[in-house]
Formats: sequence, structure tokens, C-alpha cells
Amino acid sequence: MLRAACLAPFFAILALAVPAMADAHYTVSPSCGNQKHCFTRLQSALDTAKADTRDHWVTINVAAGDYYEKVTISRHKIRLSGAGPDKTRLHFDAVAETAGKYHRRNWGTPGSAALTINADQVTVEGITIENTFDYLTNDALPDADPKRISNSQGVAVLLDIDSDRVLIRDAALIGYQDTLFANGKRAVIRDSLISGNIDFIFGNGQVLIEDSEIRTRNRAVAIAPGEFHSYLLAPSTTLIQPVGIVVYRSKLTREAGVPDHSVALGRPWHPTTTFADGRYADPNAVGQASFIDCVMGAHIHPDHWTSMNGTARDGTKTAVFSPQDSRFFETGSTGPGAAHRDIGITWKDALDITAVRRHLFDGWPEASAP
Repeated sequence: MLRAACLAPFFAILALAVPAMADAHYTVSPSCGNQKHCFTRLQSALDTAKADTRDHWVTINVAAGDYYEKVTISRHKIRLSGAGPDKTRLHFDAVAETAGKYHRRNWGTPGSAALTINADQVTVEGITIENTFDYLTNDALPDADPKRISNSQGVAVLLDIDSDRVLIRDAALIGYQDTLFANGKRAVIRDSLISGNIDFIFGNGQVLIEDSEIRTRNRAVAIAPGEFHSYLLAPSTTLIQPVGIVVYRSKLTREAGVPDHSVALGRPWHPTTTFADGRYADPNAVGQASFIDCVMGAHIHPDHWTSMNGTARDGTKTAVFSPQDSRFFETGSTGPGAAHRDIGITWKDALDITAVRRHLFDGWPEASAP
């Protein structure tokens, strides 16, 4: 005991003398030359980073350029840093109809993602991530055309089931149908652009989108007056989860040609799920969505929210889920699309932005930093 007590100060000094584990740095560039730790493919850099099992951050600097590849981040503590969303682009053109081969359970929609994040503590910045499937050409085909693809979802970013503490900033997430699939835990998207048309921000994850632009893109088919052209959000938040998809201090914009009064803020998605007594829409996926202090363009429909069909217990797509039965909330809206008709949404458990931040940022100081 005496010897151990005498040695304790020595070990304390030795611990102070050992430097903190330094971050690792790699570069991705279209042309590496003789540059050390440089890769021409992003996935190669990520695979090398994953082989490094030390508990430190790995920063991957992605030089300006166009990178056509399908990428998965599965190592924790990754920083992916591009040269700016106007200079660095990651893109891939998979579509749900044929992308099941990329997914562990042969599911096409998540399999279509250009970038999959399935890790804890990931930062992505300064980059455009785009699903380049030719949605408009397919959308223009008649339903009876044999060349038409029925499952036309093309995900740009998938936040997969093991993702948590994902920070995306100064980025552009571009697609058409199902651009951002939030299927994991916590994520913050800041100072970024998200574009699409059908349910293009969706899932059961907890996502705060702030100081960003949500841009509705065109359809190839004509939309009759009074019908919905597009839907921004399709949350499937489980009831035990207080926060779903929250849009704060952001601008809702549109491409030229998107009609006035044609876009819903969101609709409730109840995914078809297998239960002991059958396969039908999950009754506990009561989506939570909030718009707080947002500027809304004239393309937003006066009803603001709408219903969504789901699988009934008999297997047909006849179940109807209404916004009135969902956890939808809106406050502080401005702009020409802010005025709306009261359709009877009375959910009382709305969280203000302070409560949202407190819930999401617990144990995650990087997200609360500017």
C-alpha cells in the first residue's frame, strides 16, 4: 500500500505528459499525384478510416470535383469536409425499383441513397450530395407505359438505424422523391439546402433543420388546380419519441413553375409493419413535425397539412391517416404562404425550440456550437 501511494504522483505526472490522441487527416481528390494519405475515391478513404480503430476523430477533406460513387459512413467520429457545395459534389443515380441489392434487407428506398450515414458523431460540411436518377423523365411517362418505374424514390442522404449525433452544415441535399431519409437517431442540418418534391424529408428520426432553405422542385405531370403538387415532410415518429422533424427559422421556396397553393407542409406516414396479427400500417407511428418561425412562399397550400393513405389490416391501401390525428405544429410563420385555413389540428404537446434543443443536444456539444 505504501509503495503504491508513493508511485501515485509519478503516474499522475506521466499521464499529464502523454499528449492527447491526435486526429487523423485524409484527402480525397480527383488527382492525388504523390500526395500522402490521398485517395481518388471517397469510399476508399472511409474504408481506410474504418480500419483505424483508435478512438479519435478522422477528418476527410474532399477537394473540389465531381465524385460519382455510392458512399457509406460506418465509422464513428468522421468529419467529411468539402470545398463548398458549389465546388464539391457527391452523386449517384440509384432508384428504389432496382436498389434493393444495396440494402441489408433488400429494401429499395434506403438502398437508393447516394450517401448512407450509419455511425455516431459524424459531421458533413461543404458538399453537395445528390441523387441523380432521372425522375422527371420517368414522371412524364403514362402509368401504363412499360418503361415507367413505379418505385421512383431516389434518396440523397440516408441517416440509417445506427446513426446518431449527425451534423450537416453548409451543404446541399438534392433529389426529387425521398431526398432525406431520417431513419436513425439525432441529426441537425444547418445553413443548408434540401430540395425535392414528394415526401422529400421523411422518416422516424429526430431532425432539427435550421437556418436553411427547403426548396420544392417541379413535377413533369400537370397538377389540377386545388390538388397537391408536392409534400415537404412525411414523419413516422414513434409515440414514445417527443421530437420528430423540426424546421426552424428556415425559408420554404420553390423552383419556377411550381404552382401557387399546391404544396403541403407535411402528411403523416404510418409505415407498413409486420405484427403478430398481420402486416399493416404501424398505429404507433404518430408523426411529429413542427415549423417554427419559418418564411413560407406562395406555393404552400392554404390547408398546410394533408392526409396520407396506408396499409389497412386487410392488406389494401385504404387506411387514411389525417393531420388532425398527428403531432403537427406550426408557429411564427410569415410570408405569402403563412395564411392558412383552420383544419382542426389540436395537438397540445408542442415543443418550443428551447425544448427541442435541450432534447437533441444532450451529450452533443458540437451541435450547439455555431
